[in-house]
Amino acid sequence: MRFTLGLLLSSTLLLTAGCGGGDDAIEGAASQPNDFAGNKNPVDDFSSGSTGDSANTGGLASNEVRVTMEVPGDVTSEGEPTRRNLRIVQPDRVSVYYTNQALSVLDEPAISTRTDSDGFTIIEFTNGLPLGPDVIIDASYGNTSMRALAADADRDVKVNPFSEYLVRNTLSSYTAGEFQSIMDCVEDAGGELCLNKYVWSTLADQVHDFEIDIPSNAGLGGALDVLENRGDFARYVSAMAGYAVLDETSSGKISASSADYNSVFLGIELGQTFLESTLSGAGQWGVRTAQEEVLTDENGIGYIYPALTLTSFDAFNIRVTSLANDIPYDRETLIHQIGNDFFVRGSEQWERNTHASSPGAATLLEDTRLLAGRALFQSITGRGSSKIIGWTRNPYYLNAFASTPVDETTGPDRVISGYFSAGKAIELEADGDSLLRLGTLEDQYLSVLEINLLRKEGFDADTLNGRQYNMLYLGTRFSDETTPLAIEAGVGQWQINGDTVSQSQSFTTIQRGNSGTVTTDPTGTRTESWTLSNRTSRLSKGDVDIGRLNLDISIASGDFQQPDIGIGASTPDGSLMAFNLDDSPLGDGILIAAEQTSNNVPATGQFRLQGVALGLAPGTNRLRHFDNALLTIDSSSAATLSPVTLTSTHTVDNETVTKPALENLPDIALTYSQSGDGQVQFSAGNLVLEGFHTASQDQFYLRLRATEGNEEQTGLVIATRLP
Repeated sequence: MRFTLGLLLSSTLLLTAGCGGGDDAIEGAASQPNDFAGNKNPVDDFSSGSTGDSANTGGLASNEVRVTMEVPGDVTSEGEPTRRNLRIVQPDRVSVYYTNQALSVLDEPAISTRTDSDGFTIIEFTNGLPLGPDVIIDASYGNTSMRALAADADRDVKVNPFSEYLVRNTLSSYTAGEFQSIMDCVEDAGGELCLNKYVWSTLADQVHDFEIDIPSNAGLGGALDVLENRGDFARYVSAMAGYAVLDETSSGKISASSADYNSVFLGIELGQTFLESTLSGAGQWGVRTAQEEVLTDENGIGYIYPALTLTSFDAFNIRVTSLANDIPYDRETLIHQIGNDFFVRGSEQWERNTHASSPGAATLLEDTRLLAGRALFQSITGRGSSKIIGWTRNPYYLNAFASTPVDETTGPDRVISGYFSAGKAIELEADGDSLLRLGTLEDQYLSVLEINLLRKEGFDADTLNGRQYNMLYLGTRFSDETTPLAIEAGVGQWQINGDTVSQSQSFTTIQRGNSGTVTTDPTGTRTESWTLSNRTSRLSKGDVDIGRLNLDISIASGDFQQPDIGIGASTPDGSLMAFNLDDSPLGDGILIAAEQTSNNVPATGQFRLQGVALGLAPGTNRLRHFDNALLTIDSSSAATLSPVTLTSTHTVDNETVTKPALENLPDIALTYSQSGDGQVQFSAGNLVLEGFHTASQDQFYLRLRATEGNEEQTGLVIATRLP
């Protein structure tokens, strides 16, 4: 019965993920062919229909799993090589047992085993597949023994350093009481079916989607050290372990059966390129911004719009919220080579790509936090050309803010999140109908801000007329000229009259000159008016206004033209807007505007802080992602920031880029002040967070400005209230 329910839940999620989105990116994703061949070794096979890890499930009965053991290169030079420098071997011994939080070997479940025609061990669980973390599969090869959770979503249980890390670093982190609560959820001990039982099958599967190379000379201990030192992997496992403790009372659902959102997306990346032989090893900044994608087929021209869909349904009385998104994006990069040589690769260099998540269940906690482990689909560009590139994205833990719906038939009007996902660009080679992996072309470390605003058919930009807003933005400009890199971050106010935006902005620009020097100008101002207009969307039902907007310098752009400043969206009531800046005077980036409020600043509460900071010093570039840090409001004049960051640093002279390092920094005591109309500032020495809060007092949007030694930092962070 357990397994039947799990299958139903999984199938239902896949069916509902593309529904309700109109002609948006989700519908487009659903129509793409899934050419993932489940029985192929992912060292060779690459497909846009997978999240990276293949599943060898052919010939399995519904209550069977296949055991695939992968060992590091120092354990053996035999066996079939796979991606991540591991080798598939046939284990000398396989055992299955119940365990607890102390990782004790307890009783054995009812099983039978067989060996398939390829020599793999097949385990049948007589009473149904395990769902919780209490059943371990232990495999040994020579002197190396590793473990994996039997509860794996794809039923190809990979026993390797990734699964061993998961077992070691989750179960032992629980108290006996917490472990019992988890098992009560798995067993539905409270009498109400508990959705979070499925965290374990998701987690056991998603750890194998991470593209983290294990050194060829590493043994098991060295491999585990590599994973521990990869801050993004360790942080993901830790966050998901905490997520699993939530009980059935947290498994809420959105009010509407389906809610569709316009997405505004900014990705800031720092990485290393090996794409061009003369520049191999150089560090590289990158920026990704959401775009509309035009599709042409025999039926004419269609448009894919960056979008998120949330869908709620009941499966055996389990309250489920499913989410899926697909965001087409353009990318620009700036290569910074040793000797301070700079090379721009504009959006024309890269085919338009897509940031798409695998459909899956999420938990809506107290109607304000949307929690989930998210896996991202691989993508392919240049298919059919001489340079075919596969793009991978690692999973991430989603901890998003969702607003309180206005009624029982409407979804939250916004879903706000920030997250980190490393990835790679991999050269691919066509082999018949297959695409085979070759060498790594880029390593990418990506910090994302994602603003999803509820769609409303019939939205009219006149809703915004006569209203005043606080605004801020972050933009980057890449150039081959005297100033290769400029990062501009500003704050200000808007007054909207008709289609005219009257404004007052102040901004700071951090620049890197072509000699490598870093300068800062905090004196920028902007007072010229802009033009705001509806951007009609072309859906299968016809042309419809769904809350999308154009932002121009003077004359309003047409519905299918590129505006001067950017394309954005508004909530149905006009209280929050966001725009993707694209080749604008402000650069490429994001702009956020919230209606001004006379409400006082929040005087208490804890807020999840997410966002990005870019740091420039004479010999280094640094990307810092605030990974679910904590901002605590102590009073109307004091606050505390508990920083948690994932940090990568490019050292120019050494041509090195560090893997994402997890940094838990000491608490920072902040002075907290307001200047009216919702405008706020947090400060401590050289650190200043300046921006605004919303009328609901549950969100802060803040520009970050700091000086640390000889490094100048700027960025944008979002703080959203915790239950």
